[in-house]
Amino acid sequence: MVPGIRSLLADLEGELSQLEASVTPTWSGLVEPLERISDLLGRTWGVVGHLKAVKDSEELRKAVDEVQPEKVKLGLRLAQSEPVYKAFKALREGPAWSTLTEAQRRVVEGELRDATLSGVGLTGEAKERFNAIQQELSTIATKFSNNILDATKAFLRVETDPKHVLGLPPSALAQAAQTAAAKGHAGATAEAGPWAFTLDIPSYQAVLMHAAHRPLREELYRAYLSRASSGEGDNTPLIERTLALKRERAQLLGFANAAAVSFASKMATLERAEGLLEELRAASYAAAVRDLEDIKAFAAAAGEAAELRHWDVSFWAERLREEQYGLKEEELRPYFPMPLVLEGVFALANRLFGITVECADGEAPVWHADVRFFKIKNACGAPLSYFFLDPYSRPEEKRGGAWMDEVVGRSTLLAPPGSTVRLPVAHMVCNGTPPVGTQPSLMTFREVETLLHEFGHALQHMLTTVDEGLVAGIRGVEWDAVELPSQFMENWAYHKPTLLGMSRHVETGETLPDELFQKLVAAKNYRAATVMLRQIHFASVDLELHARYIPGGADSVFDVDRRMAARTSVMAPLPEDRFLCGFSHIFAGGYSAGYFSYKWAEVLSADAYAAFEDAGLDDPSVVAATGRRFRDTVLSLGGGRAPADVFRDFRGREPSTEALLRHSGLLAVK
Repeated sequence: MVPGIRSLLADLEGELSQLEASVTPTWSGLVEPLERISDLLGRTWGVVGHLKAVKDSEELRKAVDEVQPEKVKLGLRLAQSEPVYKAFKALREGPAWSTLTEAQRRVVEGELRDATLSGVGLTGEAKERFNAIQQELSTIATKFSNNILDATKAFLRVETDPKHVLGLPPSALAQAAQTAAAKGHAGATAEAGPWAFTLDIPSYQAVLMHAAHRPLREELYRAYLSRASSGEGDNTPLIERTLALKRERAQLLGFANAAAVSFASKMATLERAEGLLEELRAASYAAAVRDLEDIKAFAAAAGEAAELRHWDVSFWAERLREEQYGLKEEELRPYFPMPLVLEGVFALANRLFGITVECADGEAPVWHADVRFFKIKNACGAPLSYFFLDPYSRPEEKRGGAWMDEVVGRSTLLAPPGSTVRLPVAHMVCNGTPPVGTQPSLMTFREVETLLHEFGHALQHMLTTVDEGLVAGIRGVEWDAVELPSQFMENWAYHKPTLLGMSRHVETGETLPDELFQKLVAAKNYRAATVMLRQIHFASVDLELHARYIPGGADSVFDVDRRMAARTSVMAPLPEDRFLCGFSHIFAGGYSAGYFSYKWAEVLSADAYAAFEDAGLDDPSVVAATGRRFRDTVLSLGGGRAPADVFRDFRGREPSTEALLRHSGLLAVK
């Protein structure tokens, strides 16, 4: 890998030098050659980053460590090119500006903004320091992610006493036995054990929600809470260093803090983001207090004499949900075999957006036997895009969570020979429950929602009609709007025809019974306030750390976390809580001073789904018509139009928080 990347970087250095020597303030003389350079760099390094996330190895880590500084150096040179920046300014201020399309203007304005934020205006020592900071931040982010993966891999709890796994459902026991067998415990069975539990989410959540043995829950909870917070893999100093560097970088650019830099490229301002979080916090807090009191009372009535601790809440909350709604999470799982869920998701896309998803396995190489490849076609049968799906957890080599990323984006400039446009290709990566034995993966309802979420991201990338590659699909979309299509798609998990279309019992073939569906809907908003408050806490801590925290002062980042929790959590965190050491979204991902985007975009997505409710969810023709309008705006226009304008194009008005609060059961239905 290293020789190939170095050869590519050298070639791109030469192309950039050639562009700087001959650049003209025209579309063909500036933007087109820039798109070719940036696309090739992003596409190639994207493969490296993708494999690092899904097929991590010591060899790959060493290779990345060796060439990453050289890649960052070229990226900085590209972003800070004065000839390119001056050409963009001349294009923006010259007569050709009036001839550009809206999407083309978005490209120019975005490039000018990003160049400024990348330090193009800096000189001398300030520029050298800025570039050194960028290099160090890149190294730290990689180390942060490695530490989390290593800490997750390092934990293994092998249980041999059947009494200690009481309460765990058969699916969890089967998965734990399969893990034990893979770890060298030959002959492990779901019935007799031994059982191996990890910090990978399917295993961890099963224990926290269902294991009656309290010490097992506590052990996993404390281990998860303290991931990457001690020893050589301690992320604490990396957090402090990251925040210090980002603050210094912001001040070099003339901003007060890192949050100000972040908001320079978002829809919201810091004030509006914090205002939204406070509005949602105020609507949620009292209800979240009631949630916790209800659980405490239920646990006490069930004979739990001990004080309710953090590792008890999920367990007793699940028991209370079963009591109140007669719904057990594991009752649903057999109705959601992965292949059938996929069929249902694709059928939904057909009804809403008029597209067809076809299996294309074998038409592209894959990195693991579980990975699938699909093709999307329009109503006339012509291909529109492609995507890979990597659905299951692999804690030994794959980082946790779920995400979507691009392989290549739509572009007319980069169309292959004989084609008018290069079609987009996406990755969809989940960490769902793997198949056990010969049985397909049986998904939890939350995993169904996650699949819909990531498919929504992918659809915005794959259904764009923007031909300018630098703003096609997800490119150029303001960060606090990127979650709109993903969170919008989650709503369809509670639409009866849609859910029934993706459910059939793995053994009997029976569709999800109406009784279970009604229970699912009734339980939809169970602890909704608690869930919302948790997200508000994460977003609030993120903004506080990037806007006001001074690294190296009297307070630590954990002090900030606890102080914010006094307003955003109804149960005080443990003194040893080190969740921030695993908070890769803001310390190793793109959500730095931007985690609020989940709630900002959820307002938009709930309001977008309300358009279908207003039009009539029971009328297929109305649903289809509204879906086409959503496709022609939100999914089509991508970064080629400001997201506020795109939303108005679809909804016909400004967004409102009413739908989100109503959907969450925190606002009375009018």
